[in-house]
Amino acid sequence: MIKKITILAIALLSSSLLSAQDIFDNARITGSFQTDVQFYRPDKAIGIYDTTILGRKVGINGYTNLTYSLGKFKAGLRYEAFMTPLSGFDPRQEGNGFPYIWASYSSDLIEITAGNFYEQFGNGLIFRTYEEWTLGYDNSMNGMRVVLYPAKGLTLKGVYGSQRFFWQKYERNSRGLVRGADAELNLNEAFTSFEGSGLRLSIGGSAVSKYQRDADPIYNLPENVGAFSGRFNLGAGNFSLMTEYAYKINDPSAANNFIYQNGQAVLSSLSYSQKGLGVVLQLKRVDNFSFKSDRTVTANALDINFLPPINRTHAYSLTAKYPYATQPNGEMGLQFQVNYKIPKGTLLGGKYGTGITLNFSQVNDIVRNQVNDTTAIMESGTLGYTSDFFKVSDHIFFRDFNIEIDKRFNSKLKGMVQYMNLLYDIATIEGHAGEEAVKAHLGVADFTYKLSSRNALRLEAQALITEQDEGDWAALMAEYTIAPKWFVAVADQYNYGNPDEDKRNHYYTVSAGYTRESTRLALTFGRQNEGVVCVGGVCRQVPASSGFTITLSTNF
Repeated sequence: MIKKITILAIALLSSSLLSAQDIFDNARITGSFQTDVQFYRPDKAIGIYDTTILGRKVGINGYTNLTYSLGKFKAGLRYEAFMTPLSGFDPRQEGNGFPYIWASYSSDLIEITAGNFYEQFGNGLIFRTYEEWTLGYDNSMNGMRVVLYPAKGLTLKGVYGSQRFFWQKYERNSRGLVRGADAELNLNEAFTSFEGSGLRLSIGGSAVSKYQRDADPIYNLPENVGAFSGRFNLGAGNFSLMTEYAYKINDPSAANNFIYQNGQAVLSSLSYSQKGLGVVLQLKRVDNFSFKSDRTVTANALDINFLPPINRTHAYSLTAKYPYATQPNGEMGLQFQVNYKIPKGTLLGGKYGTGITLNFSQVNDIVRNQVNDTTAIMESGTLGYTSDFFKVSDHIFFRDFNIEIDKRFNSKLKGMVQYMNLLYDIATIEGHAGEEAVKAHLGVADFTYKLSSRNALRLEAQALITEQDEGDWAALMAEYTIAPKWFVAVADQYNYGNPDEDKRNHYYTVSAGYTRESTRLALTFGRQNEGVVCVGGVCRQVPASSGFTITLSTNF
């Protein structure tokens, strides 16, 4: 039914707004294309004997985006092909077609979108749809989206539809419908008395409802689940404060073992900035806040909301080896970061200045108490537990202390060194039951030497020291760049400290790339270690692989 309404709405928008002459003469078409191809090969040294993925020795992920623009009207589509999905992607992604088709009209008063769309309310605590190609993640909405600007500084949003679930068509008795509304008022724009004020203030609120039929033979499940949030952003001088609180009525699901506890989440950030100095303190508490449009799904799909991580995202291979995945059933965390630039001309700053970044983050479990003496914590069909909002468990999920120093030594040489101290609860985050938490020391050194105006050589060294999981690692990489078109790199990760001597393997790669204008071609040959890839607190497992990879992308 939703698809029929969408197609009708797109057709009406198109026919009412465009003339035949305009369609061809005054329109603009833009787009993008990317394909990732992996050729797999057996590699007994790292335990790969069967190189087939879903019966094939080649994995291909690809997409093409097209956007048509004419004045206030836009329309677009995305073609995707997973033939078959790359190693580590969900097998249910296999297939090809047009999962994303939309049309929109916008003016100073209103924006209307029919078809597929992405949207976010506030920080996303109760509603966010987005796409992340590297994870194979897409929870886009298919339906209607309306945005109104009825007064200066005031924005109203409304959404209605169903979420994408791989290639499955929406059916009434499957995943639920999502309906939501959001309002935000920027007081500095809305009221003239605030225009010249040093105070910056905006407030907002959201409401989202999920409807899914109850067909459970055991439990009486709520068919309508509502979530509500309120937020404000306050700025004064160099200070900024943001806080959002969200509440969700009981939502028994496979993710929380079908308990009837209400959910809560709060995210707050306080920051200070001036020339050469930036300080940020973030706090987050999540309690039973998984929110999906299908209560039976537990994996990375059909999330209505987004729970932002507040730990640092690391870019180097070993410092990113143990990334944190948000725990929607309960966590309490904080992050503190200081960025300081030692001024030029000082003893430590030198001619170019020296940058220092100090970061600390920690995430603990929440405290759960029994509802009564006869009900176990998290017992299905009960309230599950009670929890004091301000109490923190002694159970640490994740802790990361890191310090980074970057410096330009002269016009040709610049470098960065980093130290990281990590605690990672691999049993909780990756589901490795019974395994001891990883405690690790990590170091990185990254130096770039400019040989000429176009040629540069970058050398990178990393070390990971731990007695848990796979033991110690070392990594080296050398990259030669001929700007702005060419690069070639060789790298090796060596698991020299693995407790199993037969698994002390080298994970080598050789890669090269060519860029011309907006087109980029990259080729890589080598090994990939088994691990976890995370983007924004959402993660997927990546199995070990060996072979050849081609990536081609362009924008037009």
